[in-house]
Amino acid sequence: MLTYTLRRSGQGLLVLAGLTVITFLLEHLLPGNIARSILGVHANPATIAAFDKQNDLNRSILVQYAHFVDQLLHGNLGYSYTQNRSVDSMLASEAPRDVVLVGLSLALAIAIAVPTGIVQAMRRNRLVDHVGTGIAFTLYSMPPYVPALLAVEIFSIRLHWLPSEAPQASTAIGMLEHPAGLVLPVLTLTLVTYALFSRYMRSAVIDTLAQPFMHTARCKGLPERVIVTRHVLRNSLIAVVTLTGLSIPGILTAGLITEEVFNFPGVGLEYFNAATTNDFPTMLGITVVIGVVTILGNFLADVSYAILDPRVRL
Repeated sequence: MLTYTLRRSGQGLLVLAGLTVITFLLEHLLPGNIARSILGVHANPATIAAFDKQNDLNRSILVQYAHFVDQLLHGNLGYSYTQNRSVDSMLASEAPRDVVLVGLSLALAIAIAVPTGIVQAMRRNRLVDHVGTGIAFTLYSMPPYVPALLAVEIFSIRLHWLPSEAPQASTAIGMLEHPAGLVLPVLTLTLVTYALFSRYMRSAVIDTLAQPFMHTARCKGLPERVIVTRHVLRNSLIAVVTLTGLSIPGILTAGLITEEVFNFPGVGLEYFNAATTNDFPTMLGITVVIGVVTILGNFLADVSYAILDPRVRL
């Protein structure tokens, strides 16, 4: 297990190094000029030159990349020109609110998708399976903004049951003090996430039910409840564990569209605003953090997978 973990860790570091190179190059290939975006279209060449010199933008791309990596190693993700604050402080203040949003939606999606997937697989090709499949495919095929806008239209505009704007508290605890404003954003992400998890869970259970040890368990006369909890659930949860690890980056990104629709003060909204204002340092810093979280999520999924299924270590 130790060898497997070390091997995965080394692969993660290599991917992280490649990520920084690709991200840095892509950000610099984007159209637009940082100085022009920050100083305005009427800025004269002297002012632009001074801005570039102050921020080392007049140096070669290799020197800029070396400086960027050096800053990363010292925990500095950059500085937002438009907001006049570091990206570090921005993430520190916004990320906890994303944890609330995506954490709640992910927990609800798993709690609904796991039993739903099991029921569908145990009653394959019956009415409950067809209905569940239709609902999952409908939700999965929708762009994220569609259920968000539908939720606003139905529950806020027509029924006036829930607010269309998320709580604007400055802390995660403050947002939990206004649960009504969290219902629609959490509901939107839950529906989208549920569609993915339920399909994977159904497929995993169907594969598990076809294994020889399932026939052995039934021949032993084990009750159906024991078969489902001890054999079907544990072996089928591998797919859910993998998806959960891959969903960790959603703490920072999955709610981007949802945050924009509901004006949710999170990292996704900050990234959207940075993209519209050409705030390249903010985009670069958030992208790198998302990449690190993605690699970490894959690593945790691989390790969890290896714990549940020892054959993976080989």
